[in-house]
Amino acid sequence: MTDRYLTITLQPDWKGALRALGQTTQADTYQGEVLNFESPGQFFGQLTEKRWEIVHAAQGRGELSVRELARTVGRDVKRVHEDVVILAGLGLLERTEGGGVVCPYSSLHIDMYLKAA
Repeated sequence: MTDRYLTITLQPDWKGALRALGQTTQADTYQGEVLNFESPGQFFGQLTEKRWEIVHAAQGRGELSVRELARTVGRDVKRVHEDVVILAGLGLLERTEGGGVVCPYSSLHIDMYLKAA
């Protein structure tokens, strides 16, 4: 199985980002996956420091229960569960049939370019 990797982009032109993603799907080899945010506010609103800590703790560890993940990051189970729901919605974590979570990506890359107006 191929290692999966994710590139997180900041692209206000979501239609352009979608077109670029469509072109990569034509390739014969795995090109990685892309998660795009339209603004820095949207990016930082969704991917907080505590949520990054959860992703990092889950990366490469296989299936973890939410309770085990909460112990690993030293946080309340309820709050970790709330963050897991958001992270799963974004695709950074995946729910398993056993009720646990897994981070499917062996690597994550953030591609962000900010320019003065």
